[in-house]
Order: sequence, then C-alpha cells, then structure tokens
Amino acid sequence: MRRAFVFPGQGVQAVGMGQALAQAYPAAAAVFEEVDAALGEPLSRLIWEGPADRLTLTENAQPALMATSIAAMRALEAEGVPVTAADFVAGHSLGEYSALCAAGAIGLADTARLLRLRGRAMQAAVPVGVGAMAALLGLDHETARAVAAEAAQGDICEAANDNDPAQVVVSGHRAAVERAVEIARARGARRAVMLPVSAPFHCALMQPAAEAMAEALAGVEIRRPAVPVVSNVRAEAVSNPEEIRRLLVAQVTGAVRWRESVLWMAAQGVSQIVEVGAGKVLSGLARRIDRALDSRSVGTPEEVAALAAELGARSG
Repeated sequence: MRRAFVFPGQGVQAVGMGQALAQAYPAAAAVFEEVDAALGEPLSRLIWEGPADRLTLTENAQPALMATSIAAMRALEAEGVPVTAADFVAGHSLGEYSALCAAGAIGLADTARLLRLRGRAMQAAVPVGVGAMAALLGLDHETARAVAAEAAQGDICEAANDNDPAQVVVSGHRAAVERAVEIARARGARRAVMLPVSAPFHCALMQPAAEAMAEALAGVEIRRPAVPVVSNVRAEAVSNPEEIRRLLVAQVTGAVRWRESVLWMAAQGVSQIVEVGAGKVLSGLARRIDRALDSRSVGTPEEVAALAAELGARSG
C-alpha cells in the first residue's frame, strides 16, 4: 500500500494538544522542549494550559501546530514507523513546514523560528479590518474563482484555499470578500460565510509577508527531504532544496491547492492518507476528495499505537 503522511494547518489548534504524546513518549516531549528553546519562551505551557485566545494568535498557533505534528511523528518513529513509511508527505499551508521538518528537509529549531516569523509577518502585512476570508460551500473551484473575479471590482479577491470538491476559501480586501459572499449565494452556494481569521491569507495582500519569508529562508539550510514533499503551490511532489525554498516564498501569496494535491497523490497510487498531529480536518477532506482513500488521524498515544500495530502486522 502506498501512503502519505499529511500535516494540518491553522484552525485546528486546541489547548492541551500534544500533551498526552509528550507524557507517553520522551521523543515527543523533546520536540516541545526544543521548540521552547528555539523561541526562547515556554510555548509548550501556552499549548497545554492556554489561554485559548493567545494560542489562537497566528504567531503562536503556527509553531504550536507544527510542534504537535512533529511530536506525533516522533511518537510514530518511537513505535517503529519512520517518515519513510510514507511515499509522500504534504501539509496544508503552515503544515507544509511540518511536512518538510518531518522529512528532515528543515531542522526543528529552524522550522519553529520560521513559523513564528511567518505568523508575525502574515499578521503585520495587512492592517486589522482591511482584509478578510470567506468559505464558499457547494461551489466547485472554477465557479468560486469566477465569483472572486466578479467580486474584486478593483480590489483583491482571490481563491485562496481549494480544500475539497465543494469547499473553496476566498481571500482579499474585506469589501470584495463580502461581495463574493453575496454573489456566491446568488450563484447557488449551499453556504457562504465570513471566517473568523485575523488576516487575508494566501492572496496578493500577503506580498510583504512573502518578502519577509524570502529573506528569512535565504539564511536557512534546506536539505533534500527523505520523502518527496507535495507542494501547496504546485500540487505535485518536489525534492530539490532550492525549489522548496522558492515555493515556500510563493506559498505565502499563492493558493493552497489541497484538493489537487490529494488527487495527485491518489494518481500516484496512494491509497492511505494519515493525518499526523492535531485535529481531523485533513482526513475528512481526503474522504470528500476521493472516497476510495483510507484516511485516518494520528494525534494521541492510542492512535499512534494503533497505526504502528497495523503497519507492523502488515509488514510482518
């Protein structure tokens, strides 16, 4: 069986995530300790004790979710399931950094610092209230793109996340995104709702953040990953370190092509999607993208042990 390990993006953070992994696996606890040291602050205390409103801040949520994903990966490794048990890795937005770290392309401390900077740069790129995002449900990608183009009217409004066959997120200037919601409803969207986000991610308004990331990434060592990483921007696998560096910059303003990424992996023979880290969003999306996929989430010691037992039984 060909499989992919996938890593979640922002929005699934929850107080307490990863704590049971850290208590059960010394290798998982070491991840949180290294991230705390890299950031020079006890992020793990915020992750496990809250408050939730501080954890949800972009600059905290991004490294926190990555740390939780890598802790789950280290727990799997401790149970005899290395990252090379997957044929591909991929991550949704910030999750792409988790995927690269899991595959050994970027060191854990560098990944934590990059995501802290990325979160701050994305938040600072657009004044609060100027931008917005909205989810359009029940429209396919082409229709959603047409809605965004019609809503722009000289402003920025772009399809930012192509999540599944009937869920597209648009991003841009608040007035344009609000127009998109109304146009989508008129076009027959099942639901069109503004999202409670702090900035308009993955659109041209994020250009200042892309420039900040280009500067930061220029000083970071990127190695060839142990497993090919499916890029959000290209929706296909990449392994060349300089291409990875370029695509991480492009990802800040580019769309997250998640639906296409999952379909590409399925076309390469992947039949199992394992979501590593917090939440169950990506495993749910995978089922909606391709019902033939076996998708599950691994974020607790029990889920780690269950997957390890299953894979051990298969290999044995």
